[in-house]
Amino acid sequence: MLGKVIAGSTVIAGIILIIMLQTTNPSTVGPLGLLAVFFLLYVIVLGATTELLWIGSRLIQSIGRRFATKRPPGRLSLQRAYYFSSVLALGPIIALAMLSIGSFGFYEMVLIAIFLAVATLYVSRRSSR
Repeated sequence: MLGKVIAGSTVIAGIILIIMLQTTNPSTVGPLGLLAVFFLLYVIVLGATTELLWIGSRLIQSIGRRFATKRPPGRLSLQRAYYFSSVLALGPIIALAMLSIGSFGFYEMVLIAIFLAVATLYVSRRSSR
């Protein structure tokens, strides 16, 4: 069920974003419209990242079974992949938002990477229970 919700929301967000980009321009849409664009981009990146993590963990598990003798790597559940994706999908959106206001440099990129590392560590500790 979670997979269908993620896939459906990703497709719907993509359709709404395409319609929004074709019918409006940034100068007339206002701040709420720009927030909607960033939110829709977040939903799209979230869906894509979730699928990549989930499928990637299955591939790593199948490859790991061939080489690991004692403890092969486990598969990442869809729910846990969604938890990690909710954090990781925020990185490109923050970078895009900072780039759009013209204040994206090496220092900001390092800060975003540190934020993602801490948030990923937090999610891994909280979701392992």
